[in-house]
Amino acid sequence: MCGRYALGLQRAEIRALPGYPYLEIGEWVNEDNFVPRYNIAPNSWAPVIRRSNASSPDLQMQTMRWGIPYSKLHAKSQQAINARSENIVEGAGMWNRYRSSNRCVVVSQGYYEWQTKAKAKLPHFTKHADGKVMLMAGLYHVSDETIPNYVFAIITTNASTSLSWLHDRQPVILTSDADVTKWLDTSSNAWSAELGKLLRPAEGLICYQVPKEVGKVGAESPTFVQPVATRKDGIEAMFAKQRTKQEGNTKHDVKRKRSPSPVISSVQSEPAGKEDEGTECKKLKVE
Repeated sequence: MCGRYALGLQRAEIRALPGYPYLEIGEWVNEDNFVPRYNIAPNSWAPVIRRSNASSPDLQMQTMRWGIPYSKLHAKSQQAINARSENIVEGAGMWNRYRSSNRCVVVSQGYYEWQTKAKAKLPHFTKHADGKVMLMAGLYHVSDETIPNYVFAIITTNASTSLSWLHDRQPVILTSDADVTKWLDTSSNAWSAELGKLLRPAEGLICYQVPKEVGKVGAESPTFVQPVATRKDGIEAMFAKQRTKQEGNTKHDVKRKRSPSPVISSVQSEPAGKEDEGTECKKLKVE
């Protein structure tokens, strides 16, 4: 599934769609409703791409809310944030009304998924290896209220062989300009087998563990998309501090051994805490 993703880029960069040079975006509807975030959760407002109208190839970006209600009677919490590709291909349930005319693309830098390991759930971030934006296939709904409300869902498919260890599902990612153009072409107002072929797992992605703080809805930090092993306040930094402390203790010990006047009283006057620092480093656990 896909229940959290990131888009912390500035609006100008989002509009430029890095990695998709032939996609041109015209108007951005409700642009001010979007705030760049590294932790986009369901019910958040986020930009998607769709055709300005079915008869025109012109594309527009529009800020919509994430989550399509199952019915008017259901509460906001009872909504679909994902749509299974198998149900879309078969035209099953509520998705049959959207697949022909209400196709969109959700813009992101990458998505989060949690790996279950024993009793722990470890968040991982998946993105393109070359750093281009990740465009996920989606469907959107327009309410029939006086002021229409636009909401969307992200389509998922079976996980690729390279990501099946993490989860059995992943978002449908459109990796080329041609695939995006084909997906957004709603001029025929019909579904086709060719569209179904786009709903396949993407390869060539990179995935790594990220900080657990991303699991808290509302938490925000650019470090959420950085590997735990290399972030400045992560494991690598902790080991670096340990090495610096140990090297400092070693140099101090060397200076004491080379002292021309090994007077016992001078050793006894050494602060007790100095000898304990190295021991504390050895007792430190990395979880």
